[in-house]
Amino acid sequence: ELMQTAGKEVIVSLLDVLDDSDRATRQLENATDTAAVKDGILLVFNKLKSTLQAKGLKPMESIDTPFDPDLHDAITEIPAPAPEQAGKVVDVLQPGYYLNDKLIRHAKVIVGK
Repeated sequence: ELMQTAGKEVIVSLLDVLDDSDRATRQLENATDTAAVKDGILLVFNKLKSTLQAKGLKPMESIDTPFDPDLHDAITEIPAPAPEQAGKVVDVLQPGYYLNDKLIRHAKVIVGK
């Protein structure tokens, strides 16, 4: 029973975001003002980010940091744009995340050589 309800708190906190997403989807069907649509989507996205951050999710900062195989998955290497960027992350294809300071997803990065 504990395993079945372990994620309940997170799911309940995301229900508001789901409701907002449903409302935004309904508004998209008749929307003509693209600026209002953009603002609405950004509001839903920001609410999702803040809800996840409140639950302990933290994005990994990788740009211009030394490549670390414990944190990063190198997708490819490219010539470093500047000599000081050799061996450092120059671009992030998919961000990494921590949950309560524990790594839950490696960042997929491009490394300068």
